[in-house]
Amino acid sequence: MPPTDEPLWEEEFNTALAQVEQSLQDLKQRRQQVQQDSQTLKDLQQKQQTLKGQKLPKHHPLKAELEQIEEQIHLLEVQLESRLFRWQSLQEPFWQVVRFGGLGIVLGWLLKSCTS
Repeated sequence: MPPTDEPLWEEEFNTALAQVEQSLQDLKQRRQQVQQDSQTLKDLQQKQQTLKGQKLPKHHPLKAELEQIEEQIHLLEVQLESRLFRWQSLQEPFWQVVRFGGLGIVLGWLLKSCTS
């Protein structure tokens, strides 16, 4: 007869496993979105180069389209940068620098006080 109560470690393991699976799904979605945005960015840049290569009068309708494409390129670049960089990714390195930098300062003061 199987036990009805799972041990505590199994419950914790299942919870951790579910969190890892969710993180993996989120990462896959972010990667797919980045790939799509990168392709869109390439397409827009190519279209931009094509329009810039044409000699257009000052008030030509394609000039407005060119400006709109440049705005879209800027927005996509910002989105791509923000998807690849998260402030949470700096949290651990920041605290390591604080911890070990502070430890280095304290050791330096101790050594200086011992030699003085």
